Amino acid sequence: MDNPYKVLGIDRNASDDEVKRAYKELVKKYHPDQYQDNPLADVAAEKMSDINAAYDQIMTERRSGGAYGGGFSGASRTYSYAYNSAEIRRLIQSGSVTQAEQLLGNVSTQDRDAEWYFLMGSVCYKRGWLNDAYTHFAKAYQMEPSNAEYSAAISQMNRQRSGYMNGSPVNRGASSDMNQACDCCTNLICADCCCECMGGDLIPCC
Repeated sequence: MDNPYKVLGIDRNASDDEVKRAYKELVKKYHPDQYQDNPLADVAAEKMSDINAAYDQIMTERRSGGAYGGGFSGASRTYSYAYNSAEIRRLIQSGSVTQAEQLLGNVSTQDRDAEWYFLMGSVCYKRGWLNDAYTHFAKAYQMEPSNAEYSAAISQMNRQRSGYMNGSPVNRGASSDMNQACDCCTNLICADCCCECMGGDLIPCC
């Protein structure tokens, strides 16, 4: 696009933090979850696509000292990527774990929140890297112990590590702690990927 800064509503000389802040605010405003069953859903989705494209273009050009780099040297600055959790969940659910891992890898260390560790743990689980998956799930739970999804993930991993796998967690009784978590978690951490949807509040069923 000709001027990605215009899409984000900021000046081309804006600092990295200003770019990131503007991007996050627009993501919150136009995120698809805000427009479910809304006649403006298609408009919001198109706007969200433009916002993501603009942010990616700005970051790419700044890294390479491009036209909209504002005079910054890519070699001397560290850029962070404000990831789209819902999109990464879709990628993981569809099996595009390499792409999901690449997007997560763009997030700087200081910006890796509990959701980031949960998603990276899900990527590792899909790849069969169970030790890494456990480490990331444990970190997500440590950061947000009240999150039922993260709690269910680490509980399931603990059961697997102790050799307890009594069938599909989706089919074990309503009182099961796994059934209290959203379907996204069971899809990502269940050994046979038995859940067919991403569920929860973020992503509609596939």
